[in-house]
Amino acid sequence: MSQRGESQSPKKVVLAVIDALDPVALERAVDDGAAPALAALMDRGVYVDDCVSTFPSITPVAASAIATGLGPGESLVPSMNWYHRGEQRYVEYGSSFAASRAFGVFRSLMDTVYNLNLAHLTQERRTVFEYLDDAGLRTACTTYLIYRGRHRHEPSGDSPYRRLAEAAQFRHAVWGARELFYADIFDTQATGCFSTLGMPGQRDRHAGCVGAHLVENDLFDFLLFSLPDNDTFSHRAGTGAQPTSIAEADRALDRMMAAAGGPEAFLDDHAVIVVSDHSHNDVLTASSLAETLSDHRILQPADMLPEEAELAVCPGSRSGQVYVLDESRRAELTPRVAEELHGIEGIDLVIHREDGHGVVWSERGELRFAPGGELADVRGAPWSVDGDRAALDLSVEHGVVRSEDYPLALGRLWSALECPRAGDIFVSASPGHEFLDWGGHDHLGGGSHGSLHRCDSLGVLLMSGIGPASADARERWSIEDVTPLVLEHFGIAE
Repeated sequence: MSQRGESQSPKKVVLAVIDALDPVALERAVDDGAAPALAALMDRGVYVDDCVSTFPSITPVAASAIATGLGPGESLVPSMNWYHRGEQRYVEYGSSFAASRAFGVFRSLMDTVYNLNLAHLTQERRTVFEYLDDAGLRTACTTYLIYRGRHRHEPSGDSPYRRLAEAAQFRHAVWGARELFYADIFDTQATGCFSTLGMPGQRDRHAGCVGAHLVENDLFDFLLFSLPDNDTFSHRAGTGAQPTSIAEADRALDRMMAAAGGPEAFLDDHAVIVVSDHSHNDVLTASSLAETLSDHRILQPADMLPEEAELAVCPGSRSGQVYVLDESRRAELTPRVAEELHGIEGIDLVIHREDGHGVVWSERGELRFAPGGELADVRGAPWSVDGDRAALDLSVEHGVVRSEDYPLALGRLWSALECPRAGDIFVSASPGHEFLDWGGHDHLGGGSHGSLHRCDSLGVLLMSGIGPASADARERWSIEDVTPLVLEHFGIAE
């Protein structure tokens, strides 16, 4: 990379991740005048209303993809709740407080705050922060699940919540972005901004306060500006209520822009990407995946006899995974358990791997697929497909395979199946359905996500001052495109 000088320095970049931002809800908020900052970005930028999430379309997997450009097969982050074969235990990143209690609140917090970045996320590939830190650029991050960079940070000694943080075992240093502001646990600048240890409803305001400080003091070249409260609100109130929480996210963006003199002045010096990690689908029914498989001995969160368990079951909102615990029986039990899940109410797709192929069942039929072959998806990846294409709503024209209901289905499924930490069997819920977490919690009456279906897999990608001149530069955009966009902007090769 060339030396950075005044005449050749690219614009600073803000990557604003608005959790669960639904394109229809965003457009309503803008039309109603509730989101002027986002409206300014849409006026000056390129807007994509069908950017594809990962599978599972759930926050830790999607956040890893945004911050690395990698799907679960390479990021090694399989879901919100998963079974760690090496440590012979469940990992729970906080599906709900009830789920965290089932596995131990401290353990869940340690997995979420520390292990996700420092142990679970791949060490073989770099995060966007590590790429930029290595290039000598100034990185910054507000509270986000993936924050790993090249700078070592001790827990904050100045936070008014320091004693609470220490009681929750937040006593260890982390490696993060140069400027790291994580839920009052880590803060590299005295900003006067606090979030009550990252409580929902406080996080977007905290980000806005921190963002304004960073802009006023010219402290970054790249900022990951995390706005997660839309997800929490939508989980409770449903997708139709999102314009209310989008307006709160917009106020945080506006506060940051105001520190530079307003949107126009801000955008003269800053490029902005706004992306949602996934969207939401309103939940009408819920069921327990563990109870569905109750004929088997299921490993419990605090199992007194774990050696007797046959399966580990990992619900992930509108997705789920099943692990066969006896390695010697995996080949035998995997297809058998998968077949037991066929036709269960609320289950749309059942997916497993067999003889080097992915096997997908739905009520419309069954198909097998694998990388390589005469077909290509809309991003150019080659595939072989045998069986009932209707299983994934696949159509083929001029050798190109597409699915309207399951966007980028083959690539997303294969990445999930390739993840060495993933289960042996995946399930994707029908629209309107959710799987109870291990705390018995659901989002009935609200929104949820996690499935392969378009209803919670398609989100927003908005680019201003960065990226191509038209959304048509790609037939299908993915959240995995975000890190490459940032690196290209700064002239950094992957």
